[in-house]
Amino acid sequence: MKEIKKVCVAGAGSMGRQIALNAAMNGFFVKVRTSKVEKSASWCRSFMEKGVSKGRYTEAQMEETLNRLTFVSETKEAVHDADLVIESIIEDEAVKREFFTEVNEYAPGDAIITTNSSYIASSKFAELISEPGRLANLHYFNPAVYMTLVEIVRGEHTAEETVDTLKNFVSAVGKQAIVVKKEIEGFVVNRLLRAIQNEGFFLYESGIASFEDIDIGAEKGLNHPMGPFRLVDLTGIDICYMNRKAKYDRTGLPDDVPPAFLKEKFDKGEFGRKTGKGWYDYSEK
Repeated sequence: MKEIKKVCVAGAGSMGRQIALNAAMNGFFVKVRTSKVEKSASWCRSFMEKGVSKGRYTEAQMEETLNRLTFVSETKEAVHDADLVIESIIEDEAVKREFFTEVNEYAPGDAIITTNSSYIASSKFAELISEPGRLANLHYFNPAVYMTLVEIVRGEHTAEETVDTLKNFVSAVGKQAIVVKKEIEGFVVNRLLRAIQNEGFFLYESGIASFEDIDIGAEKGLNHPMGPFRLVDLTGIDICYMNRKAKYDRTGLPDDVPPAFLKEKFDKGEFGRKTGKGWYDYSEK
């Protein structure tokens, strides 16, 4: 079984930078491929400094973590010595295909290659990898530093050794893995979430209740930490809309058309916490 020591995380958005931090916190050397090198490094330092101020980490732990992080802009530099590649870039299949083509060219021949995509299965990219047995989904949840679950999704192409290696890695970064034995849209957790989200959207669109009261119902009545609208603000209205649109583009079914109110939020650029406004206003928080 391959031993993971060096990790490449591609993408330094809200998920990628936290995935990278989590690995570095747990002793792995991590290269982050990003077009915003200075901004990404600054965010990671700021995150750790806030953690120190709140007593979550010591100064020594912060410096050790940051010293394990390297930020680069070129794919070749990021992946050339990686044992594990975790892709966490935009949810656009064409962009991801371009990245995996580069990874296949520049990464070591035995590197484990994964995508953090929550809906696009790794089989979409299997033809781009010379040995597709090394390819799988490794799906974290937001916020990735704190959420303890990771889904390992096995495609028909994925080797058993790859799954076992990823299970060991997930354990080493302090998280718990569940193995999704077959590729299915949304995997396990997002399918459960989608069912609740769909019902919340239906209740809102039908005028049954306000989005605030639907959230309160889920939080106080079902003991969920966040209702469906507050949660989509956290994970990103843009991601929710794009995933739903991608499904409709595939199926063409009327039931899969993204709700008009979701498209309106997307068109306005109101993506949730990341933009300061979504269903709720975060501009003063």
